[in-house]
Amino acid sequence: MSVLSIDIETYSDIDLKKSGVYRYAESENFEVLLFGYAFDDEPIKVIDLASGEKLPADVETALFDETVIKTAFNANFERVCLSKLFWRRLPPEQWQCTQVLALTLGLPQSLEEVGRVLCLAEDKQKSRAGASLIRFFSVPQKRRKTENEGSLFSENPKHQYRNMPQDHPEKWAEFKAYCAQDVEAERAIRQRLLKLSSISEFERRLWYLDQKINDYGVMVDQTLVKHAIRCNRKYQKQLENEAFELTKLDNPKSVNQLKAWLFETEGMEVESLNKDTVPNLLKQTDNTKVQRVLEIRQELAKTSVKKYEAMARSVCCDSRIRGLYQFYGANRSGRWAGRQVQMQNLPQNKLKDLDLARQLLRSGNYEALELLFDSVPDVLSQLIRTAIIAGKDKRFIVADFSAIEARIIAWLAEEEWRMEVFRTHGKIYEASASKMFKVPIEEITKDNPLRQKGKIAELALGYGGSVGALINMGALKMGLVEDELPGLVKTWRAANPKITSLWWEVEEAAMTAIQDGRETSLRYNRLIFSCQSGFLFITLPSGRRMAYVRPRVEKDPRYDKPIITYEGYEQGKWSRIQTYGPKLVENIVQGIARDCLAYAMTRLDAAGYRIVMHVHDEVVLEVPNGQGSLDEVCFIMGQALPWAPGLPLPADGYETYYYRKD
Repeated sequence: MSVLSIDIETYSDIDLKKSGVYRYAESENFEVLLFGYAFDDEPIKVIDLASGEKLPADVETALFDETVIKTAFNANFERVCLSKLFWRRLPPEQWQCTQVLALTLGLPQSLEEVGRVLCLAEDKQKSRAGASLIRFFSVPQKRRKTENEGSLFSENPKHQYRNMPQDHPEKWAEFKAYCAQDVEAERAIRQRLLKLSSISEFERRLWYLDQKINDYGVMVDQTLVKHAIRCNRKYQKQLENEAFELTKLDNPKSVNQLKAWLFETEGMEVESLNKDTVPNLLKQTDNTKVQRVLEIRQELAKTSVKKYEAMARSVCCDSRIRGLYQFYGANRSGRWAGRQVQMQNLPQNKLKDLDLARQLLRSGNYEALELLFDSVPDVLSQLIRTAIIAGKDKRFIVADFSAIEARIIAWLAEEEWRMEVFRTHGKIYEASASKMFKVPIEEITKDNPLRQKGKIAELALGYGGSVGALINMGALKMGLVEDELPGLVKTWRAANPKITSLWWEVEEAAMTAIQDGRETSLRYNRLIFSCQSGFLFITLPSGRRMAYVRPRVEKDPRYDKPIITYEGYEQGKWSRIQTYGPKLVENIVQGIARDCLAYAMTRLDAAGYRIVMHVHDEVVLEVPNGQGSLDEVCFIMGQALPWAPGLPLPADGYETYYYRKD
């Protein structure tokens, strides 16, 4: 098959990073400026569309020829933009994404960084001058307040202007060279990575499905979003005015000013005013004015409409948000990462009167909302999910796997008592407490304190966590005493010896593969560890490989023992990262969970269900009224996986006309 490598440069007055490529390309001011390409290993050519050049006939034909593979780094961008250029959808089945290939190998998400990590020759790497050229030609420029600006620039109603090619011929020539260099970089990276690894046919089909989901998008209730932003603005202004009247401060939201005011008014020496410290400060004073100011501080901290604002920025003209998912966005596990609205971390909704709150907000009845509910910011937060709605004459079927990570780690470690729990009643918190404290499970009711201990232990300790993990998971807030936490860790590990053993077996197998180059398998070949071309690969039961870049076994100076390190992103920076057995097990379990969801998604799609969202281990389907059923969806999701015999994986769910947490 012939391969057409592509890189394009574009212009739009919509912010690409904030709004996403679908909204970006939808703008009436969107334009493809340059089209760089190369067939196979032929010389690279750049077509200057902005200056009136036309695509050659053979290139245009190739774009719609299913026998020609189109490749790009982040192919979704090129595919969506070119679909707008031709007013015809370019099917993802004819495309391959070099970025996805890089991500499957644990490499960075940007073309420039991948070239640098792979140590490509300078002429094969993305030009570092590109960012400034993109800012110059591809985005609107702010108005320059000079005397002769009117004679130099044509301004739009927003007082912005564009740098045009004919006005800056030297820079434009640099921009064309930059476009050609990107084609060369993408082609060189693709050729290098294909020698290291290739994407399986299943993963390729899964990417097609991912693109289908991103293309279709999900509908947003724009009326609700508009009123949420307005209500927040009104309520926040109201709180700020009240705080000003109470404190007379220039800026009552200023932490330093408020600290000084608390000291002058109440003699309170305050180190922090974050959400964890304010409740304690409230208990330390009976001054009603101080209490109210602190309560306002709490309310203002809760008031966040960033998700609503992201929806408003990203929504397309048909009220749908597209491009919510980055395939293989989580390097090690291969799980999806969120884009634009970040659906993976939406606040939960626990309001009993959710329908009423939603109706009041949609109608703009902010006064009734404030009167009937304790906290307007909290209500706005809990209504974020409900801004996602099913289309006309359709409803959502929402289904997810129950306790998927707990099931997978039990299956992988062959912790039989846990497997029996999941094969039967599934009450893992109660069963864990029963096993840990030697109490009959019948005695561990929902109000029994032992159930709480079993729950927190299950949530915090499965991946080698200790006292710190329990505290971070909220053990002290749940009523546990810090002195009892070490015993809780010890008791849980004693109750789960095979899981504890699995942590260190995985670490030893990884070290063996790195140091000796020997392939090592665990648990009847469910996990296979190997090193190849500077990568540690862990082959999962599905056959998919997780990759760790340039692994080493080094001595940890803190504990004088060997430790595994590899290269990856940590705190936004590419650096060397330490890992160990329990962390590797966490990656493995989450990777298997991702594969379980992936297989369920492909089966649901094959059965004719339209997937519009997926969040962690949950799928959201938009289904015409009168078609499909929750029972059928759960049956499809719960079917046995060919590569995971004996893994009990039931699904449960609900139907709704707006998204929520059941």
